Amino acid sequence: MRSLAAAITDSPTASQSLHRFVNASPWEWEPVRGQLRRWVEERTRPKAWTIGVAVVPKRGDQSCGVHRRFVPALGRTINCQVGIGQFLATSRGPIPVDWRLHLPGEWSEEKLRRRTRIPEAVHPVPAWAQVLDLADTMAADASPPLPLVVDLREYTEPDRLLLGLRQRARDFVVAVPDSLAVQLPGAVRPSGPAADRSASPISARRFLETEGELLRSVLGTSHLRPSGLTRVVTGLVRLPRGPQPQRFYRLFAEVPREGDQPTALWLTTLVHLSLEELLELASLPATIPRALRRLEGSFGLQDFEGRSYPGWHRHVTLVSAACGFQELSEVDPAGLPGTVPPARLIRAPRRPAQLPA
Repeated sequence: MRSLAAAITDSPTASQSLHRFVNASPWEWEPVRGQLRRWVEERTRPKAWTIGVAVVPKRGDQSCGVHRRFVPALGRTINCQVGIGQFLATSRGPIPVDWRLHLPGEWSEEKLRRRTRIPEAVHPVPAWAQVLDLADTMAADASPPLPLVVDLREYTEPDRLLLGLRQRARDFVVAVPDSLAVQLPGAVRPSGPAADRSASPISARRFLETEGELLRSVLGTSHLRPSGLTRVVTGLVRLPRGPQPQRFYRLFAEVPREGDQPTALWLTTLVHLSLEELLELASLPATIPRALRRLEGSFGLQDFEGRSYPGWHRHVTLVSAACGFQELSEVDPAGLPGTVPPARLIRAPRRPAQLPA
């Protein structure tokens, strides 16, 4: 806050005013995010959206949503907040447009909720439910329907998220566990002792090994994937449970070279797309870690100094808006260079803190 305030004024109280603007002022963040999403969509025509999980280390236990969590990237358990971000996949890279703060079960305690100003309508829910909430918010905002591209293997109860997307008739390209139950495309539901054995579900990995078609696909140049040749195994399947039981889905995976680890299995509703297009979409989650590092290093994602639920949401909203502005301010809605100059980072010389005598 002090660095931001010092960039525009010498006032010794400016940083405190800026802190109050983020943490205590009453402005609503949802309309700002809706406008940000529409602004990004107009300038980039994104093809999909994906999810980024931001882990924010915390020293104490007073910040909203803070809890103990094992972080694989650090190899240890830390105190942290966890933010679930919605990113639009654009030609400029992923841009954040919406967020949810993950609240573990202990944050249902009334004392904690009052202290951090958690709204009555907000309750601890699993991460998969928050992803569905992000999808619902996008639909309610009248945004163009975009497929969700995400690795479900990173979630507990991935079948719950998959079922929620199917119930909402949302398109998706998702990495699924090897054990996901699928049915052959010609299978029918069992209706008695004489039912066709082909109706029995098998695992997704087993399906590709025994029924998948091996293809050699030529990939064009892409900002997400290098050009070259790759082998792909694929096939159409049905899902045995849930809504629309007769719908076809495409299951596919790259075939690893000898000695390599098995690759992820991807399931999609977009059966009309080419494998080249599907593989490019499937590469989107790999772009998120770098985007999160940039939000942390260049835009202060981890630098919120308050402890409240509203303050956290206003902070990540401003971080997202700053990122989107710097990436896209020179692009007009037609996708052509505009007249607005690109955003510049203003750096002020460091000043000693002006403390009262």
